Amino acid sequence: MVPRRRDTREITLLDHARIALDWSSLGLSPVLFEFHGFALRWYSLAYIGGILGGWWLLGRMLDSWAAPMSRANADALITWATVGIILGGRIGYVLFYDFAKFAADPLAILRLWEGGMSFHGGAIGFTAAIFLFARANNLPGLRICDYVACVAPLGQGLGRLANFINGELWGRVTGSDWGIIFPGAGTAPRYPSQLFEFAGEGVLLFVVLNLLFYRTRARLYPGFLVGVGTFGFGLVRFCIEFFREPDIQVGYLKFGLTMGQWLCLPMVFLGLYLIWSSRARAIPAGAPIPA
Repeated sequence: MVPRRRDTREITLLDHARIALDWSSLGLSPVLFEFHGFALRWYSLAYIGGILGGWWLLGRMLDSWAAPMSRANADALITWATVGIILGGRIGYVLFYDFAKFAADPLAILRLWEGGMSFHGGAIGFTAAIFLFARANNLPGLRICDYVACVAPLGQGLGRLANFINGELWGRVTGSDWGIIFPGAGTAPRYPSQLFEFAGEGVLLFVVLNLLFYRTRARLYPGFLVGVGTFGFGLVRFCIEFFREPDIQVGYLKFGLTMGQWLCLPMVFLGLYLIWSSRARAIPAGAPIPA
């Protein structure tokens, strides 16, 4: 029996998966809209959405039992957190990724619109802002971090979606005919690592942390939730970095790891320590909850 010759017009789902997608064909633009010289960019919107969305979700969490602060405290924390994220993110990028450039032109540090923010630096600045706020208001900083950790993946996920819309921070070459061809990255298909990060650092961590918050007594173990978030992000980001193209000015470091991976290792160990030590800080059943 002679097998039927396949019609060239018949394209299966597997065939589609083998065809590289040109990012330019998606019709995406870094600018949402522009009016008389004012441009609203997706990346700026991701920051705004992450902060405001996190504030709204945090307010709902504070209505639950055993909250470490009031809604009024959360309103005030927004300003501290915003400053911490921006300062930490920018300073972290300068120190970790492009110190030589900014040393030669220090004023470039202020030109935020040109891009250049570090998640790890933003996380440090954000955490420092929380503890400074807690100290100024006589509140338990570690317990506040537990609550904030549950909403932080929202901003991280939106930021990675914005990176994809901008066509930046693309992945490594796939080595096959599957992937996305990004502008300015040559003609080889690359991994859409921004979407991998959106799924792992954003969606996955958000779901895990909120299940722990609402379905268990994890909030009564100060440091546990932020430990899970810190460990989870460090581990997920470390793995995804194998698919992400390293910053060109940094490249690969010792043992073939990227700067992002080296910065994730302390997060993994810190997260494990916070999880392990949270038992010693557990609030006994029936004991008054510290405000």
